[in-house]
Amino acid sequence: MQQRNLKIIISGGGTGGHIFPAIAVANAIKALQPSTEILFVGAKGRMEMEKVPQAGFPIEGLWISGFQRKLTVKNLLFPIKLIHSLLKAKKIIRKFAPNAVAGFGGYASGPILKAAAGKHIPMAIWEGNSFAGVTNKLLARSAEKIFVAYSGMEKFFPANKLIMSGNPVRKKLVNTNVSQVEALRFFGLPPAKTLLVIGGSLGAFTINASIRASLEILIKNNISVIWQTGKLYFDEIQAIVNTSEHTNIRVFDFIQRMDMAYTASDIVISRAGALSISELCVTGKPAVLVPSPNVAEDHQTKNAKALFNAGAALMIKDTEAVKKCGEILIALFEDENKRAELSHNILKLALPAAAEIIADEIIKMTHVNKINCLI
Repeated sequence: MQQRNLKIIISGGGTGGHIFPAIAVANAIKALQPSTEILFVGAKGRMEMEKVPQAGFPIEGLWISGFQRKLTVKNLLFPIKLIHSLLKAKKIIRKFAPNAVAGFGGYASGPILKAAAGKHIPMAIWEGNSFAGVTNKLLARSAEKIFVAYSGMEKFFPANKLIMSGNPVRKKLVNTNVSQVEALRFFGLPPAKTLLVIGGSLGAFTINASIRASLEILIKNNISVIWQTGKLYFDEIQAIVNTSEHTNIRVFDFIQRMDMAYTASDIVISRAGALSISELCVTGKPAVLVPSPNVAEDHQTKNAKALFNAGAALMIKDTEAVKKCGEILIALFEDENKRAELSHNILKLALPAAAEIIADEIIKMTHVNKINCLI
């Protein structure tokens, strides 16, 4: 009697905040049960179509995009894209025949999870923010398990489905043995106070503008900068740095070795997406958060406030960042006790085993330990 390999579909995309947690869980599933077949489902033309294959997993793309809040011609295509994606999602479900489906957000999660629910396939969703999104609230009715990273999420979801897992992060961030001096050497920087600038995988206009406005005071105070600009802003900022006399600034459109970047830094300035906050927690970095106001339900502000209220991070409003950023960063670099306090408090919020917890629960959800899936 031959046992059929476990098959799991994972959907997550649009930004690194959805993709990298999904990949972390996929890797954890393979570590727990190496024979598992994993298929990703994403949105065509989005970041996941590049990052997932790079991580070694196959991916199917759906022709789907978000509904624009402003009146736009693109919205006329939305119903057509949605119907097309639902039909393809059903086809993927029939062909792959998964034992379970897990959604990590992004445009493609809705159609594939709806298709799975229609076939009564066990499904789970991950909500990494402190304020649940509309899609996840709708999908929660059919979900068997809902993974969360903040307390109090029963105000959005059925309490009996909630699992406090935390947010999955890249394994290298948790298991690093590199010293700060070695990490600085990796970036070609001297042993000195160092700021890491991250605006999410796509970049952040306000954070980039704030650092540009603060460059002189940072350099005057002998602070090195590791700067992830995002693709949209890279050429412009690289040109500014290249034509300046600032030798201790390293500019990247996307930082592949985030383990080195976090280890090298003394302070991080960042948006307040779920993945960024989780990475800050597990690395214990003193952080200045500039939440984006341009996200659904303003969830980044709610994420940032949760850390600020716990004494685990500083926070600047997006509208005040350009004016106040330099002053706040310099004050924090000069206050060793405050940095230690922020580091201590943010580490208390870390849940470094999130990927393994979610992977184990997804495998349990398939009921393979109770029922053999026979060919």
